[in-house]
Amino acid sequence: MEQDRLLLIDGFNLLSRGYFATAYNKTEDQLPKNSKGMYTNALRIFLQKIIHLINEHGISHVAVAWDVKREETDRRIKYDFYKETRNELPYPLIEQYETLTMILDKIGVTQLVVPPHEADDIIGSLSSKWSNEKASPCFIYSNDKDLFQLLNKHTSQIIAQKRKETLYTIEHFRMEYGIESTQWIDVKALLGDTSDNIPGCPGVGVKSALPLIQQYETVEKLFVELDQLEPTFKRYKKKLVEGRDSVQISKELVTINREIPFITNVKLTDLSIALEQQQIRDILNEYELNVRIYLPQENK
Repeated sequence: MEQDRLLLIDGFNLLSRGYFATAYNKTEDQLPKNSKGMYTNALRIFLQKIIHLINEHGISHVAVAWDVKREETDRRIKYDFYKETRNELPYPLIEQYETLTMILDKIGVTQLVVPPHEADDIIGSLSSKWSNEKASPCFIYSNDKDLFQLLNKHTSQIIAQKRKETLYTIEHFRMEYGIESTQWIDVKALLGDTSDNIPGCPGVGVKSALPLIQQYETVEKLFVELDQLEPTFKRYKKKLVEGRDSVQISKELVTINREIPFITNVKLTDLSIALEQQQIRDILNEYELNVRIYLPQENK
């Protein structure tokens, strides 16, 4: 009996990367449209990728997690500076998101939006539920390194880099960083994240954040030991004292929620997927999407 295998897709991460990669140096009127006037550049990339991933990794269950509007997230409601510096999404991308949700419904791909939570929290809660109940492989498709905190013996992350994809496991993480995946939260709490406007600890950068957590395990333990810091780290004491509140807020912001009540009630059987070649071709033709697909059942 084949093992069940779950694919979790960070929807806007994939759709946005597909959009900006194919919209580079182009005006909106230069982007490809179908005969109905609908933009198609990001749709094509997204659908080709999800079909490829399902086939390549023998996926039996799949879910696409979508963010709610930035202003409606629980993090933004509590901290108004969170993601404040991000630009608004271009209209062609928003239109393709709306079109894509309809296409995925037709194909039978489960999509989840759970206000006021972000896609990361949906992925965190689903991957945790899957690991606990199924104890079989779970693949997260996203380039967002914040998701490293979710890695475990069942959960890996597929990362796209320089025209190739890497299946990044908990073993890879431990070898690269010398800590456990749950400690990634503490590293990020010190580092912050400029793209999300998370402050971290000013003056503590890439070269010091990881060694501090390797030595002291968590930011809480680090602050307890401030008066007895190892000689190597004494130069950071003043910065840590001044940045303590900022670090605590940053840790709260970077910690992915793994226990969204709505997700705990989701039936994993509802995430099962069975691609039907003719149905997919008909849908792709309906939207005039030139997507190359290969379905193993064609040769059976």
